[in-house]
Amino acid sequence: QVHLRESGGGLVQAGGSLRLTCAASGRNFSTYSMGWVRQPPGAAREFVAGITSSGDNRYYANSVKGRFTISRDNAENTLYLEMYNLKPEDTAQYYCGASRYYTCSDTGCFDYHGQGTRVTVSS
Repeated sequence: QVHLRESGGGLVQAGGSLRLTCAASGRNFSTYSMGWVRQPPGAAREFVAGITSSGDNRYYANSVKGRFTISRDNAENTLYLEMYNLKPEDTAQYYCGASRYYTCSDTGCFDYHGQGTRVTVSS
C-alpha cells in the first residue's frame, strides 16, 4: 500500500508558476507508475500527467502539454508537477495517484490517491 500527500498548491496570477509535490510513504514507490489528475470546480476529475515507474516515459493531457512537467525522485519517494504559464482554467484540486499499470492516463486506473492540493489561478 502507498500513502500519498500533496503539497504546493496556492493562489497565483495567470502566467505564473507553481510546483506541486507528492510525498509517498509505504512500500515499493518505485514500482508504481505515478500521475496527476485534477478536478476543476463543478466539473469531473481529469487526467493531467503521468510518468512510468522508472521515469523513462512521461505523458500529458493536451491541455497542459508544453506548460507542465512531471518528474519523480524514486530515492526520495517523491513525485513533482512543475506548472508554468498557468491559466485560469487550470484552477482545480490536484491529486497525485499511484498505479500498478505501466502507464495510467485515465482517472480510473490509479490504485491510490492523496487528499489533494488546491490550485487557484486568477486572471
